[in-house]
Order: sequence, then C-alpha cells, then structure tokens
Amino acid sequence: MLPVSRLIACAILGFASVTLAPAPVAFAQENAEIPPLPRPRPDPKSLPAAPAAQAPTSNGGTAAEAIAAATSAPQSVTLSARITQEGPAIPDGVVWRVYNSVPDAQGNMTLVAKSEQSTARLDLPPGEYVVHAAYGRAQLSESLSVVPGANEKVVDLEAGALRLNSAVTGDIPIPPTQLRFDIFTAGEESSRVMIAENLPPNDIVTLNAGTYHIVSHFGTINAVVRADLRVTAGELTDATLYHHASEVSFKLASEEGGEAIADVEWTVKTSDGTTVFTDRGAFPSTVLAEGEYLILAKQGEKVYNREVQVVSGGSREIEVLTSVYQGG
Repeated sequence: MLPVSRLIACAILGFASVTLAPAPVAFAQENAEIPPLPRPRPDPKSLPAAPAAQAPTSNGGTAAEAIAAATSAPQSVTLSARITQEGPAIPDGVVWRVYNSVPDAQGNMTLVAKSEQSTARLDLPPGEYVVHAAYGRAQLSESLSVVPGANEKVVDLEAGALRLNSAVTGDIPIPPTQLRFDIFTAGEESSRVMIAENLPPNDIVTLNAGTYHIVSHFGTINAVVRADLRVTAGELTDATLYHHASEVSFKLASEEGGEAIADVEWTVKTSDGTTVFTDRGAFPSTVLAEGEYLILAKQGEKVYNREVQVVSGGSREIEVLTSVYQGG
C-alpha cells in the first residue's frame, strides 16, 4: 500500500567560480649613451620554488601516482527510492540506471550501470553521473556526484497510483475482457504522449503525480470514453468511467424468434454510411456506442437490412428478418 503523504522537493544548485590572475604590466624606459651592460641575473627570491621530489612508493611509482590511482578507483554507491520524502524506502520494484553525465559524439549518455535491486549497491569511479529511477511508470532522473569514500543517494519519486475501471451507464458491469485503457499526458491532443496502452481494468498503475488523459475502450469498435484524471503523490486514485454503449448480437431468421440462418455475411454502418463492423456467421456480436445503425445481412445473392437504434444498456439481440428483404 502506498503511504499517503506529499513530497517537498528541494534542489541545491552548485556554482563554480574561477579567479583569473591579472596580466603583468610591462614598462619601457629610454636611456642615452649607456654602454653595453652584462645581462642581469634574476633575483633568486623571485623564482618559483622548485618542485618537491616525489618519494617513490613500494611498487616503484610516485606518491602523486598513488593518490591518482586511489581517487580513480571505484567507490561504493548506495541508491534507494521513496514514494514521497516522508515515506519509507521502496522495498521492491525499482529499476536503476546510471549514465555518464557527458554525452557522446551522437549526443547520447552512456549507460555505465544498471540494477533491479530496490536498494542498489554499485561501484563507480569518482565523477559526475545521471541516475534514473523507475518504479512502475513513475520515473525520475537526478544528478549524482561520486567522491572517494561511501556515497549514498535517495531519490524521492513524488509518485501516486491509479486504478481504472468502466461500466455502462446505470452501473451495468462490463466484462473485464471487453475493457482496455490507454494513459496519455495531459494537454492538447496533438501534444499528448502515450504513457501506457491496452491496460486491463483494476490494475494498479504507478505514475508521477500530475494530471493524465485517460481513454477507456469498451469492445473494439466505437465505444470510447475519455477523461482527465489527477494523480496525487502518495495516494491511490480509483476511477470508474461510464460508457453509453451496448453489447449487441445479430441473427438472420425467416420469422421473428425463428432459427438463425447460417453462413451470413454481416455489415454494420453508421448513419453517415461508415462501415464499423463486418463478420461472417450465424451469431456474430460486438459492442456499439449509442446511435443509429444500418444492419446488412447477406445470404447468398440476397441482402437483408434493418435500421436500428442502439441505446445504452445491457446485452441485446438484433434480429433481421428475411421478410423485410430489400435490394439484391
């Protein structure tokens, strides 16, 4: 269960200052009739101090080389993540990726380490990195500075969760196999980004806190509902979207309530003539949104039709009778 709390994020930016030494000022002086003089000797006090001799180490290298080797050796790094700043560490399900902070020639950052342990323990050389934490579909990238010694990094995801379901208006349940959900970022349709698709109902989806555009599909034709939902950090949001649609089946019979005729080609058109469904058989079924439709049943060379009004509700059977044959 997700802890119910909010994240107070604080980012500290580091600044580096560079001090430039002033350029020396040259002076010129003119003297007449001065005989040639020997070149002056430099003042010993003005000369820079000679570099100190490097003491050899036991393996023959210098102390500077030993220090450089020690500071470039991999250092221990521990990574952990929390749902919110006040929450405990996430015990399972976090995937970590660590990238070099300097992009390559193609502008991509090189992956240097990956871990699927929620508390990751890595060995990285000192330097600057970008660490990426993913928990479900919540994710966050932050900078990581590795220095000599033990290093620890805690990432606060500021995440929440969403559980989706749908029903037909009037709280008529929909079979789970007939439902699927897509999740997009919020905003104008042209700028939305797909985050998850074809999700089954009642799955708990972890997301970064924010507003999302949800699309619910009932069946595979035109029963679609959209809504914008808000995910709050540290909370599970349950949402039910309502469809104005119905599951319908078709039957061609010679008389009302008669036996279904086999081997029928079915076509369903909307009021503007758009074909939304085709099938072949005695009892095809589908889901249609509320509206007016033309049902065409072709058996052999004959075509039978019926205009119907689909209303929101439970399952219904639409019967087409051969006695209302029109066309050929």
